[in-house]
Amino acid sequence: MSWDSPDTRFHVVINEEEQYSIWPDHKPLPAGWQAVGVSGTRDECLAHIETVWTDMRPLSLRRALEAAGRMT
Repeated sequence: MSWDSPDTRFHVVINEEEQYSIWPDHKPLPAGWQAVGVSGTRDECLAHIETVWTDMRPLSLRRALEAAGRMT
């Protein structure tokens, strides 16, 4: 199955930096990524990501900025 096929089902996945993506459900997840429990068509998964991923900064950057803010 192709990524562009309307029949391809996807999982919403997240990495340790809390960055989201989609991954075809017929392939093993790449190292460092885990499924968040949402599956569906490409459009359904991308719509979910658009809803939940409101801060696109990587987790390490958010933590660094937060720590710098506390120090001042």
